[in-house]
Amino acid sequence: MRLGWIAGTAIVLAWMVPAQAQERTVAIKAGRLIDVARGTVLIDQIIIVTGGRITSVGPMASITIPAGISFIDLSSKTVLPGLIDTHTHITGDPTTSPYESYHLSVPRQAVTGVANARRTLLAGFTTIRDVGSSGYSDVALKDGINAGEIAGPHIFASGPALGITGGHCDDNHLAPEYRHEGEGVANGTDAVRAAVRRNIKYGADHIKYCGTGGVFSRGDKPGAQQYSQDEATAIVTEAHLHDRPVAVHAHGADGIKVAIRAGADSIEHASLIDDEGLKMAKAAGTVLSMDIYNTDYTQSEGKKNGVSEESLQKDRDVGDIQRENFRKANRMGIKLSFGTDGGVYPNGDNAKQFAVMVRYGMSPMQAIQAATVVGAGLLRRPKDLGQVAAGFYADIIAVDGDPLTDIRALETPAFVMKQGAVYRGSAEMCGAAPSIWGCFLTPR
Repeated sequence: MRLGWIAGTAIVLAWMVPAQAQERTVAIKAGRLIDVARGTVLIDQIIIVTGGRITSVGPMASITIPAGISFIDLSSKTVLPGLIDTHTHITGDPTTSPYESYHLSVPRQAVTGVANARRTLLAGFTTIRDVGSSGYSDVALKDGINAGEIAGPHIFASGPALGITGGHCDDNHLAPEYRHEGEGVANGTDAVRAAVRRNIKYGADHIKYCGTGGVFSRGDKPGAQQYSQDEATAIVTEAHLHDRPVAVHAHGADGIKVAIRAGADSIEHASLIDDEGLKMAKAAGTVLSMDIYNTDYTQSEGKKNGVSEESLQKDRDVGDIQRENFRKANRMGIKLSFGTDGGVYPNGDNAKQFAVMVRYGMSPMQAIQAATVVGAGLLRRPKDLGQVAAGFYADIIAVDGDPLTDIRALETPAFVMKQGAVYRGSAEMCGAAPSIWGCFLTPR
C-alpha cells in the first residue's frame, strides 16, 4: 500500500468536532503486549481507551467491550508503550553547517522543530525531554503541541542550557569583536541562581547546565570540568527549590562527580566516567543518559555536514570509551535512561540507538525499559507515562515482529497512538481514532 497522509471524511470531521473526539472510546486488541513494569509479555490483551487515557487493560476473556465503539486490531503485532527519549535537541538539524547556522533566527529554528516534532512522533517517540534550544523555542513547541496547534510528542523543555563563559554552552565560533556569547552563559553563584529563575519564568520544565567541555564546542576539552562545585550546587539547589529536576552535560569524570555531589538528577553523556563516579551514581540513584548511537552518524556524515576536524576528533576520542562505560554502568545496575542527543543526528531516527544499547550489554527488555519506565521516572511522571496500564496516557505503539528477539523492529513502528489519537497505522486503524492532523498510512 502506498504511504501518505490521509484526509478523508473522518479526518475533516475531527477538525470540526474536537470535543467529541476527546471523549471517544476505542478498544485495542493486542496480540502481544510488553508489560515494561514487570518485564513480561502478555498475550491477547484488550486495551480500552477513553479520551486520552487508558481506562482498562486485561485478557480478552475478562474485558467487556462496550457496544458500538471503535476497534483497532493489533492481534498480529507486538504492542508497547510510546517511547521516551530523555536527551534531544528538537530544533536541531545536523545537516546545517556551523556557518549556515548563523543565518538561522530563533523563529526559523522553531519551524524546524515543528517538522522534527512530527517526525519524532511518527517514529514512535510519544515523549521527549529537550535539553537545550535557543530562545525558548522548545517551550514554544511544547505549548503549541499542548494547545493542539501542531503535532508532536509530549515535550519537557529546558530552554537555553546554562554554561560558563567560553565553555561548552557558550558560543565560541565568532571573533571577540562580535561581542557574542551564548544566551545561557552565567558565572558565579548569584548569576547561576538568577539564570535558573529566568528559565523557570519562561516555561522550563527542568534545568540543563554544562559541567564539562563538549564534542561540538570550539576550544575546550570534553573531559575538562567547567562549573565549580559551588556553582553546580547553587544551580541544583535553586532548581530543586522550584521543583525542577536538573540534567547535566558532563563527559569528564571530575565534572560528573561535581554534579552528583550537587544532587543532579541525571548526567548526560557520562562518556569518561570513572569507577568512583560509577559508584557515586549507583549510591545516589543518579540516572545516566548515555547517547551511544550518535557517534556512528557523526563519523559517517559529519564531514559532509561541515563538522570541524576538531569536533570529529573529539568524537572519536570519547565514542568507544563512552560505550564501554555504558556496559560497565549496566552491569552495576545503575539507572540508564534512553537518551540519544537527537539533533546531532536527524530527529526521527531515535530508535537506531536501541541496537547499540543491546550490542553493549543490555537485554532488549532492559533497552525498552530504559525508553519507558526509567524515562518516565526521570521525568517525574511515573503514573502518566511509560506504561500501557489503566490511568496512563493512551500513548501506545505497535511493531511487526518481536523486538525482544530483534530490537531493530522498533525502528519501523506500524502503529502510533498518542493520547488516544492515531498518527500512524493502516487505513482502518487511522479511521478508528483519527488525530486532527491526519494519519500516516503504513502497510497492513
